[in-house]
Parts: sequence; structure tokens; C-alpha cells
Amino acid sequence: MVKREIQSVEPNVADKVNGWLRSYGVDYRLEQESLNTEIDTALNEYFSKQGGVGGNRPDAKALLQDEHGDFWPVLIEYKGYKDKLEKLDADGHVDNHKKNHEPNFANINAYAVNGAVHYANALLHYTAYTNVIAIGATGYRDASGELQLQIGVYFVSKSNFGVGQKIGEFSDLSFLRPDNFNAFVQRVLTLQLSAEEIEALKAQREREIDASLVKLNNDIYQNEKGLGENDRVYLVAATIIATLGVPGKLPPLEKSDLRSSSVPGDTDGEIVLRRVRNFLDLKQLPKEKRDMIARTLQNTLTAENVNKVENGETQLKRVFSKIVDDLGIYYKIGLTTDFTGKLFNEMYSWLGFTQDKLNDVVLTPSYVAKLLVKLARVNKDSYVWDFATGSAGLLVAAMNEMMNDAKETITSADELQAKYARIKAEQLLGLEILPSVYMLAVLNMILMGDGSSNIINDDSLKNFTGNYEYGNKDAKFPATAFVLNPPYSAKGNGMVFVERALAMMNSGYAAIIIQNSAGSGKATEYNQRILKHSTLLASIKMPIDLFIGKSSVQTQIYVFRVGESHKSDDVVRFIDFSEDGYKRANRKKAKSGVNLRNVDHALERYQEVADLVRFGAKKLHYLSESDYYEGTIDPTSGNDWNQSAPIDTTPTLDDFKKTVSDYLAWEVSNILKQQNREDERLGK
Repeated sequence: MVKREIQSVEPNVADKVNGWLRSYGVDYRLEQESLNTEIDTALNEYFSKQGGVGGNRPDAKALLQDEHGDFWPVLIEYKGYKDKLEKLDADGHVDNHKKNHEPNFANINAYAVNGAVHYANALLHYTAYTNVIAIGATGYRDASGELQLQIGVYFVSKSNFGVGQKIGEFSDLSFLRPDNFNAFVQRVLTLQLSAEEIEALKAQREREIDASLVKLNNDIYQNEKGLGENDRVYLVAATIIATLGVPGKLPPLEKSDLRSSSVPGDTDGEIVLRRVRNFLDLKQLPKEKRDMIARTLQNTLTAENVNKVENGETQLKRVFSKIVDDLGIYYKIGLTTDFTGKLFNEMYSWLGFTQDKLNDVVLTPSYVAKLLVKLARVNKDSYVWDFATGSAGLLVAAMNEMMNDAKETITSADELQAKYARIKAEQLLGLEILPSVYMLAVLNMILMGDGSSNIINDDSLKNFTGNYEYGNKDAKFPATAFVLNPPYSAKGNGMVFVERALAMMNSGYAAIIIQNSAGSGKATEYNQRILKHSTLLASIKMPIDLFIGKSSVQTQIYVFRVGESHKSDDVVRFIDFSEDGYKRANRKKAKSGVNLRNVDHALERYQEVADLVRFGAKKLHYLSESDYYEGTIDPTSGNDWNQSAPIDTTPTLDDFKKTVSDYLAWEVSNILKQQNREDERLGK
């Protein structure tokens, strides 16, 4: 007997749902119809459900406005089989990515919700819309021939990193009716992710960023000749700034805005530069900083070679398009991560640095940056500085911690927003001497909502006096927290930065990660001077493979209380954190592209280290007693900072018994061997 093939009921599903929309008075468009230019362009630019370029056509779409005047795109995808509503992963999220972080086109193409969420991400990637409703609908005929519908409604937003959250259970789409829509929006806006979900989604997105950066940098390196490493940095920075836009004031620059013209004043580079200036003006950065950023970018953007028109297109437009296509969604969804630090690491992976110099340009992993911030006891009222800020990853981590603390402790919405602005404008300061790296630091803080006002392009060891660079230049920056991952090739393995910063502070805490030889003889004189005004609280041995694939040095974290000289009886907490719960692999050797895996409560272990430094042995749980030791150092020495728990070599009765047992076993074995040889000689 031939099994009858089940026929798709997608046309019936579409007819039913479109009929609902008409009855609700919703102004919707079908797949071939235009909604608006911005949305149409985004759907056309984004990779399709089959993996090609463009051709994204939701079965139905609408643009609804709530009572506050905010617009909400609604994208609907239909399917016609019972089991084709949605495909979720093990964590209950829409499963649109494979384990290697590439798009899972099979799921995106086969399931209604997955397709709708894919379309929603196109809007997050290429438009200024930050909140999108993705709806999947499918159906089947029951035993009596009646059409049964299944509906999935998801919120896809910057706030959930584009992964999407299920809003609830719905039997129809009447929540889109104009008199119901405002209540629906309020329900959507109450959705919140748990701290654990946020961390997991951030980690997932960060792994995707890594893969995209590798692809982008490889593409530019292989195919775009004549671009030095600084040119690449400046083109990425300019592209990102120009495509961010300012809601209601400045639309994002689109690829179609670059016309590859050779007319003076209208070249692609000049168009990008004008948009960058417009953005910086609207963000109200200090004029000196705006001018400096524009000057730094101008030489690359207006260079003849990148604006030369060949085959109807400039190199600048090609690179601009690649950056937007590969990275757009990640910097637009507001990841609170060291985005440009990742770019920085990937860019420098192509350069032929010596090992020492390579060690100087290594990104601090985000989980280590977060630990340093906790060890420096950063809160909403801290004033945090970094004297070798690199891409500003440590300041990004500090800003996140400060804003989280503010959110938890300030109940007034107006006061909270004012505090956020104060944190970004006044409570962070970073110094970076290399212009190209400085530009990345500025970009990083702009992406975080702009805490870039006091990112300074200067030499922290020579010219910096401790004052604000912008605004009130006569005022001292009242630093209460210092975080640092210094260039290890600097004097004292980088302790020269620590001495200078701590000498400018009156009180507070400091946490630095540094080559561990700094604490065992390579920085003796610096350490001796530091201990005259600061107390060493803790010394933490980090995993040897912390920077695997980037650097080969053993690192240590040192934690200080500033403003009190170290006494010989002060207790120092020595922690062996060689086993931090993560398993690492070189990226090229990592399975499924994952080079960092949490194999043993890594998040809890990092929190435990912060608690051990602050509260002592009572916080031991995942770490063993042999990993924690309270001891003292000689303040006049400066080379005894890397201690470990002493090993008791006094023999016990059990040791004696084991030794005797081992000896007797050895004697018996020898006697038996001799007897066997004698038997063989006698022919027995």
C-alpha cells in the first residue's frame, strides 16, 4: 500500500492569517510588496534563508506604531506542516546557528519561527529599528479535515542580542489590533533575561564575532591590497561610526549612499568622513576630540588609492560593504563587550611582531577583565583609570560594573539616567599612546554609549599629570580604582605604569595582570617603592594557557590597597588559580571553532577568587585548601610576591608504613627473581 504524501496547507494558513490582519485593520504588506525603503533594503542586503545574498521576503509584514510614537516592525512567516513551527536548541532558544557558529540554513528555511527571527535579525543588522516582532505560523488538517493553526510569537531585540524571546501563547494575532497593541507592547517590554541567560547569549554572540572577524580580516588581507594595518583600523572605525546613526536625527550611512564618484567633494571617502563628523557633533563630544578623531581618519578616508574608481567601484566602498555585512549586527545589538579589542587581536594576528611585542598587544579576556574590576572593588561611585588602555576593554568592563551597580541601587529613573551619563562622561579615564590603538579605544567607548570623553592619546609615563583632558582641564581625576594589563616589554615588566598610577592616587584599590616575573625579581626597585604607599593584598597565579595562541607568558594578578604602606605583618592572600574551570585550545585546533569551554564551574570559580581576596578562606568551595595560602612578604624585598602554600615534609606513621611496605615488596621481588634464575641454571 502506497503511503499518501501529506500536502502542505501553507496557502490555507496564509489565507487565514491574512484574513485576520484585514479584519483587525492592520496595514500589512505581502512578500512581494514594499513596506518602506529602509526595511526593504535591509531584507535585500541580508543573506537569504538559503545562504545566498538577498532575496529575503517575509510572507507578510507590517510597521505598527505604539502610543509613544515608536515603530515596531512585524515580520510573519508561514509554513504548512504540523511539525514546522519552530526549532529550538537545548537552551530553548531559536536554533538558527550551528555549533561552529555559522548560520543553520536548514532550520532557517524549514521552520516558520526560525525564518521570521532570521528576517528580524536583518533589520537589527541594517536598520535603526531595535525592537522587532517575529511571528511564525503553520498548520495542518485534523482527522475531520479542519484546519488547525500553530502560532509562535517572538521578541527580537538589541536587549536579547537578536536571539529572540518567546512572548507567550497565542491562538490568533488579535494582539496586533490597534486597540490591543499598546497593551501587547507593555507585555513585551516586561520581558527580561536572567543574568545567566545574558552571560550565555553574550558568550554565544562573542564566539560568532570571533568567527566573523577572522573571515573579514582574512578577506581584506587576501583581496584588498595596499591597505596597511592602520588603514584597516581606520576604515573599520569610520565605517562603524558612520553606520551607527542617531535615532531621529541621523540615519545610518548605507552602502547605496556610496556612489563611487570621482567628483571632488563627493568621493566615497568624503561622504564617510562627513557622516563621521555629523555623528560626533550630534554626540556632543568635546570639540578638540571631535577634530582629533576626524583628523586621524581623514588621511585614510581621502587617500587617492582607496577612492580610485575601478570597474565602477572604489576599494573604500568594497571594504565598507564587507565590514557592514560581516559585523553590522554585532555592533548594532549593543553587546557590552570589548568588541574592538577582538578586532584589535585579529588584526595584529597578521603582523610579524617579535614575541615581546606580540605579548604587548594581547587582549585581556572579558572574564579576566571582569575579575580585575571586581578585585579593584569598582562600584557606581568609582573613578576608574587605566594607564595602558589598549582597546579600552578593561574600562568597558568597569563601565558595565558601574552601571549594573547603579541599576541595582538607584530607584529613580531620572536619577539613574543622570548617573549613567556621569559615569560615561566623568568617571572613566584611559591613556593610550599608539594612535591606531587609541582610535579603537575611542570606538569601543562610542559603541558602549560613549564614555570616550576621557580616552586620551598621550604617554602616561611622561606627559600625563593626572588631570582631565577635556572639560575642566584644571581638575584632577579623583581616581579610586586602577586596572591594568601593561605592555610586558616596558620597564619592570610593566610595573613602571603601576608605580606611576598608584603614586597619583590617595586611596582606593588596584588590580593588575602582569608577567609573573615582575613579582620575583624583574621589577624589584619598582615594587619596593610601590609598597611604601600601597599594600599588597593578594597574589593570584593565573592559568599558563590563559593567552593560548597569542602569548606564551605566565601571568599573575596583584591586588593593592592604595594609600597605606605595606607592613611586614600584613597578610597577603596567595591563590593558585592555575585551574580556573576553562579548557582552552588554539583556535585553529579547536573543535567546532570553540577555543574556550567551561568544563568545571568557571564562572563560579572566578567569583570565588574575588570573594577569597576580600573575605578570606571561609569562601573556599571549588578551589582546594592547597590552592589558598595566607602569608607575609618582606616590604623591603620586592621579589617575594609569588608564593605558594608550604608543603609539610614531616614524615607521618602512614608514610613510614608505606615505605616499609614498598621496601619489603621490593626485597621479596628480588628474592623471587634470583630463585627463578637459579632454577633455570639447574634446568628445573
